[in-house]
Amino acid sequence: MSTLSVPRIIDVVDVFQRNCTLDTAKNGVLVYFFAKRALKLWRHVRARGLRRSFTDLYVFFAQKTLRLIIKLPSMRKKVDTGMDDARAEINRKLLPQGKDVVRHLALPKKGCTLEWILDEMEQMDLEAPSHTDYRDGKLSGAVYHGGDDMEKVLVAAFQRYCVSNPLHPDVFPAVRKMEAEIVAMCLRMYNNPTGAGATTSGGTESILMSVKTHRDWARAVKGIFEPEMVVPASVHAAFDKAAAYFNIKLHSIPVDPESRQVDLKLVRRAINSNTIMVAGSAINFPDGCQDDIVGLGKLAKRYNIGLHVDCCLGSFIMPFLEKAGFPSEPFDFRVEGVTAISCDTHKYGFAPKGSSVIMYRSADLRQYQYYVNPDWSGGVYASPGLAGSRSGALIAGTWAAMHYMGEEGYISSCRDIVGSAKAIREAIQTLFPELYVLGKPQASVVAFGSRAPSLNILEVGDIMSKKGWHLNALQNPPGVHIACTRLTVSRVDDFIRDLKDAVWDAKGCPEGKGNMVTLYGLGNSSAIGPEMVGAIVTAFLDALYKA
Repeated sequence: MSTLSVPRIIDVVDVFQRNCTLDTAKNGVLVYFFAKRALKLWRHVRARGLRRSFTDLYVFFAQKTLRLIIKLPSMRKKVDTGMDDARAEINRKLLPQGKDVVRHLALPKKGCTLEWILDEMEQMDLEAPSHTDYRDGKLSGAVYHGGDDMEKVLVAAFQRYCVSNPLHPDVFPAVRKMEAEIVAMCLRMYNNPTGAGATTSGGTESILMSVKTHRDWARAVKGIFEPEMVVPASVHAAFDKAAAYFNIKLHSIPVDPESRQVDLKLVRRAINSNTIMVAGSAINFPDGCQDDIVGLGKLAKRYNIGLHVDCCLGSFIMPFLEKAGFPSEPFDFRVEGVTAISCDTHKYGFAPKGSSVIMYRSADLRQYQYYVNPDWSGGVYASPGLAGSRSGALIAGTWAAMHYMGEEGYISSCRDIVGSAKAIREAIQTLFPELYVLGKPQASVVAFGSRAPSLNILEVGDIMSKKGWHLNALQNPPGVHIACTRLTVSRVDDFIRDLKDAVWDAKGCPEGKGNMVTLYGLGNSSAIGPEMVGAIVTAFLDALYKA
């Protein structure tokens, strides 16, 4: 019987140890991988609940199956035919038709006169398939008109600063000063004079910047590299956009069907160690209701995360509610836990389109919004937001509008606009037993749905469209809303009268062929419905760029 030498024994032990170390490392990696996946799954289920998680899973597999079915030759032909018809209809409604339409597809050989340019613009208005006169007052939001005198103020500001660029504050010091003063005035309106902020191109950019800021803050301060945020289902789609752009997982929390406020218990359950922020609206776009900002603030403070309050639609209405004689719930920087607020100056501030303000509780937080590149070959590059070069004319117009209105002007405007919304809300509640108002809107928006099974509220919306009203269609639940503006104030009685006729017609002989019924009916038709709606919307976006 042979024996092992001492060196041989050492070699065997060494091989054993190395194998054990390798196996241990492999097992460790596998355990880490599965533990990480299990933790993500647990957080997902905890945030959404078992029912919604199973629903998500069902929809996922249903969509996969339906996509395979659609690829079958017979089905593919039907889908393609339907999409071709939809594209043709979109083009018919958006694009000027006829042989006499002049299309400008290349630069003219010689420059044109101002008179020719103005005449051609007028002709293009006349050629449009469905030109809407916004001054008629039948628009829901869209145009926040400050009056003919305000137009003159804006045009004068534009003319003076039409070539200015805030990217060069040494060249245009007045524009820099006006921009800083716009932010300062908004911060004071929202009760945070010592805070910080920046101007943006609109509410979407303001929200994008806030999400990016909280993401970078959480990475630097809390070491979060897989960020998540928790928002109400009623919050603006810009938060979904930010999640897609910045690779952030978004948990959309249902709102209470009666109050239309987000369920704080579900928000708390969805918060975890990767959460960077929560959000609330004052007011939200779909139904004009306000979330419980105080409750959300307590959660934000408890878990040391951000709280963004979206006041883009509330803008210059919410800060003046009390002074205009209307009830108001806390929503601004006086609420502990609020770290950022977005306010659109181009809505009820009557500034030119393309202007908004993002505000932060402190300048320390705002620094995480900035982009700085000290190594660029073109020199040190820095910008406060997404844009590099910007229009100083927009800043000048915003500054001019805010000074032209003043506090008294905004209080008066708030009183008129909210008063008209209140009149519409009360009329729906008292004169229309078939309808109900969503939640308890307190500002400029009134949303309503149908409580009668035989009445399709989207059919009502389509009939109102035929009467010249441009209202917004809602889903989950289906509804229609009107965002009142100064132009709406004189048309309240007309709206109520037309709504009566529309409800009567929708109950009597519904067509079921209008835009609202068709589009949102398709979206709810099956698991693949939203994807088909997406294809139609993509065709719509394509049509916007057809010359």
